[in-house]
Amino acid sequence: MTIHAATPYLSLAGRAQEAIALYERALGARVADLKRFGDVDGSCPASSRDRIMHAELRIGDAVLMLSDATTNDAPSERGPISVALHLDDEKEARHAFETLASGGKVIEALTPAPWGALFGALTDAFGVPWMFNVTR
Repeated sequence: MTIHAATPYLSLAGRAQEAIALYERALGARVADLKRFGDVDGSCPASSRDRIMHAELRIGDAVLMLSDATTNDAPSERGPISVALHLDDEKEARHAFETLASGGKVIEALTPAPWGALFGALTDAFGVPWMFNVTR
C-alpha cells in the first residue's frame, strides 16, 4: 500500500483563523490552501460561510492541516487531533479503513467528497481518530 503522507489534522471548533495567525507568527507557517464552508457549499447557513472547512499550512518541510470542523462550537466527535492519511489506491484504502475500524467506530464511511476524492473518518480500537483522503 502506498500512503503518501500521514498529517496531523487539528479540529479547532471555530478558532482556526486565530490558530493560523498564531502559527504564522510563532512558526513562520504559510497558508498553502484554504477553503471556507461558503466556498464549497453555497447552501450552507450564513453563519457558517466564513468558517474554515480546510486549511493546509506549510511549516518548513512539514504540513499541518486544520479546520473549524463543525458548524457550532461543540468539539468534533473525532476530538481535536486526527491523523489524515493521503492514499491513491481505493481498494487498499478500503482495506486499511475497514481494518482500522474493526473494534473502533466509523464516524463517516468512505464516500465521494466535494473536492473529488473519497473521504472517510473513524476512531480505531485505541481511540485514535483517523481521516482518509483517497485520490480518485
